[in-house]
Amino acid sequence: MRGKPVGVPARRRYRGPVANEDPPDGLSQLAFHGPMSEARAALLTARLARASPGTILDIGCGWGELMLRLLAAAPGATGLGIDVNDADLARGRANARARGLSDRVTFARESGIGTSRGPADLVLCLGSSHALSDAEPPRHTAAALRVLRRLVAPGGRVLLGEGIWEHPPTDAELAAMWPGTAAGELPDLATLVDLAVDAGFRPAWIETASPQEWEEFESGYQADQEEWLAAHPGHPRAAEVRERVDEHRSLWLRGYRNVLGLAYLTLVPAG
Repeated sequence: MRGKPVGVPARRRYRGPVANEDPPDGLSQLAFHGPMSEARAALLTARLARASPGTILDIGCGWGELMLRLLAAAPGATGLGIDVNDADLARGRANARARGLSDRVTFARESGIGTSRGPADLVLCLGSSHALSDAEPPRHTAAALRVLRRLVAPGGRVLLGEGIWEHPPTDAELAAMWPGTAAGELPDLATLVDLAVDAGFRPAWIETASPQEWEEFESGYQADQEEWLAAHPGHPRAAEVRERVDEHRSLWLRGYRNVLGLAYLTLVPAG
């Protein structure tokens, strides 16, 4: 989950600065592209695998880390992840090969808007509701939930990770976030759950990312580039990278820290 609200990688061995090394463009220090701890991932994996899904569909999958863990925990399942980021898809395919899962998972470069995929026994949509609808906020959440209801098989499960406001943002907090951010763009937790019920789901589990999970995510999101900047202060691209990471850190620390939240809803289709 990045931009305006809406296997664990091996630790790299420090090899010293390389004078002409280009800035990193990956997220090697993040296991998940969102505020999800190892403890939460283990609980979600165990809980969702107990339903013995035969098919898993991951919308806006990125590198599909949670899907891969679910496939390992549910040996009879097959998975499909869709995304439009080639680098993330390549990372997912490489991780699948390394874990012996390539014959059970497909990573496809395609948009989720108007998708003909599904229905699947388990649908994952983690910070990716924007990938299911071109509706503008705040209507995008309800629109995505309607699509998810269509994509999940009877008796299946949906795991939705969706942005919420932890508390109504003040004018000062909004001004420190992304340009044009408005208080009405996101629901609070109760409203989000109401939208899921209106879309035809029952909320089996309602959880939210913790402040520690957010700190781990935000730090890991920029750690590669921060370490590169420390080692390459005179690189021709250093000023460009420094401006970008400094701006993002300010958005977080002065704007949405402890204001923007992420809800994890485990939804069961009703009727």
